[in-house]
Amino acid sequence: MDKDNATQDDAEMKAIAQGLHQLYDPVLEEPVPERLRARLAGRSRWRTAAVAAGWVAAGLAVGVVAGWQLHASRAVVSAQAEVPGFVKRAAVAHAVYSPEVRHPVEVGADQEQHLVAWLSKRLGAPLRAPKLDDVGLGYALVGGRLLPGENGPVAHFMYQCKDGKRLTLYVRANAVGNPETAFRYAAEGTVKVFYWIDRKLGYAISSADISRDDLLAVADAVYRQLNP
Repeated sequence: MDKDNATQDDAEMKAIAQGLHQLYDPVLEEPVPERLRARLAGRSRWRTAAVAAGWVAAGLAVGVVAGWQLHASRAVVSAQAEVPGFVKRAAVAHAVYSPEVRHPVEVGADQEQHLVAWLSKRLGAPLRAPKLDDVGLGYALVGGRLLPGENGPVAHFMYQCKDGKRLTLYVRANAVGNPETAFRYAAEGTVKVFYWIDRKLGYAISSADISRDDLLAVADAVYRQLNP
């Protein structure tokens, strides 16, 4: 492997790892809800009594704990299954690229026409980069990049305001079979996301820097520009 390519791959892997830590570390640090602590405490007392009764009861206690862990795992999967996969990818992409200082995008805003034409061709659909600085929101286009998605290439646009806050617009194609949806909200770690599906395109607006209400205002402005 070429040394320069290896160095670039290492840098990209490091950026992805940092983004995932930013996204999910706050979740790991959240306190255990009171209702779960009470249930776990009850199981702990039961398990202690079982151990005192003998190895058979101890074996039963282990089985109960394992069953609880499996139940908890299924609960997490069930709750997350309601959020489309592309929304989670949008949140991860935001967490990975928004902290970047030198290389936040592949193609800068100074080549906007080329960027939009390139991404439109790769996605097989006409795209636009919304003008968020023209509607009083104060966000200027930084640029964009091409990303891999679940069903093909994805367009990723980045915006930034004067105080350095960033948000990203993730656009996926091939949404055939999905009904059109109103705005929906999801939070992945510290990243807030508003998303919707419009005909064959799925959109997700992500940010970890602004409030939910402010992000909704941005999503509304984007939708209005894409659907004049």
